[in-house]
Amino acid sequence: MSEPFNLPAYMERIRLPARATVDHHGLAAVQRAHRLAIPFENLDIPLGRGIGISSDAVFGKLVVGKRGGYCFEHNRLFLDALAALGFEARPLLARVWLNGGGVPPRTHTLSLVTVDGQEWIADPGFGGSYTPPMPLVDGAEATAPDGATFRLTRDAAHGWMLLRDGHHANTDGRGGGEGFQPQYSFTTDAVWPVDLELSNLWTSTAPDTRFTTLKVVSIVLPHGFATLTDRAYRRRAGEEETAAEIDDPRVYRMRLSMMFGIDLSKDEVAALGLF
Repeated sequence: MSEPFNLPAYMERIRLPARATVDHHGLAAVQRAHRLAIPFENLDIPLGRGIGISSDAVFGKLVVGKRGGYCFEHNRLFLDALAALGFEARPLLARVWLNGGGVPPRTHTLSLVTVDGQEWIADPGFGGSYTPPMPLVDGAEATAPDGATFRLTRDAAHGWMLLRDGHHANTDGRGGGEGFQPQYSFTTDAVWPVDLELSNLWTSTAPDTRFTTLKVVSIVLPHGFATLTDRAYRRRAGEEETAAEIDDPRVYRMRLSMMFGIDLSKDEVAALGLF
């Protein structure tokens, strides 16, 4: 049985000074603080530790251990926090369309939150960019703090499609192009714990996929985005952009700590196999 959710510790971790109101403003405040404070990362996969998505495992890693995680970890923590705050929320599964090709598998999870009878999507665990919470309404749009515009549309084949129109540097390098680009699709079908376990297992272990072949880290900035994919570092803050290839494990370790808040030992960085 899971331990009771420690809301004060979570609030301290995301640096949110006051308890959020149970409305769409509070939902936006919690998601924004969460993504500003907790990085997206998959480093436990190349380190051979696997990805546990129980409430206790995720809280221990992302809150107590001050590490990041990927979508299944972020949204488990987020759902637990929303429940503790008094929100009605449940998970959804999604297909990420950023890599092109055929129909992608359901390797992403997000949260469906009902506020005053209106359903909203919320997602602090999408590593590609930052999407504000949005009402689940055909044609709904929202503007992120980095200037990107997101749109929700009905999709005949896949339920709902989230689209983004914004600067390419405020992403993890995927999904570029002029105008609105598809990010992920989803349905509102019920998702059970076993569905999340199966999707998480495939995402973290299938050969030749993004999360089993690359070391991926990102963090949302107040008005931008920073990414570290293998040794390629990029940061955009406002109109200022920085890009570099890291060729020294000491610099990599320092960048992980200073920009992304992830503290790995020298041995752990060596075990990533990047240098």
